Amino acid sequence: MELMINGRKTALDDAAVAPEMPLLWVLRDVLNMTGTKYGCGVAACGACTVHVDGQAVRTCVTPVSSVAGKAIRTIEGLGSPEAPHALQQAWVEHNVPQCGYCQSGMLMAASALLQKNANPSDADIDAAITNLCRCGTYPRVRVAIRSAAEAMRGGKKA
Repeated sequence: MELMINGRKTALDDAAVAPEMPLLWVLRDVLNMTGTKYGCGVAACGACTVHVDGQAVRTCVTPVSSVAGKAIRTIEGLGSPEAPHALQQAWVEHNVPQCGYCQSGMLMAASALLQKNANPSDADIDAAITNLCRCGTYPRVRVAIRSAAEAMRGGKKA
């Protein structure tokens, strides 16, 4: 099987990866891409969120066979230390993370939102960001998303 992850073709050994294996375990255990986190295993918390063809998808319940031939973007492909995504900049500026465990999934969900809606309201953010954060940083998440959205529209820096 071949996957397209962060713009790169990645071949998987069919003997090592069963078609029903969750994408999360392929990313973490097979490909050693540990930015995507395991949280609940039932698609409730969102720690494992990545993009599949631009849509936010929870990888803990997504069979790897269902994403073959689709564009997968993980947190490792969102930005880089040299060129962080506007959301990553806003996350730092607004001190969003506390423990940080849920943040990669939260950032990926926020990125998918901003791809569809360049100027989300609080209601839009609340509807799209259903990820769970045990630290309760939701007010800062909203502020950071609005700040990044403004930066991405050409306003002030996030």
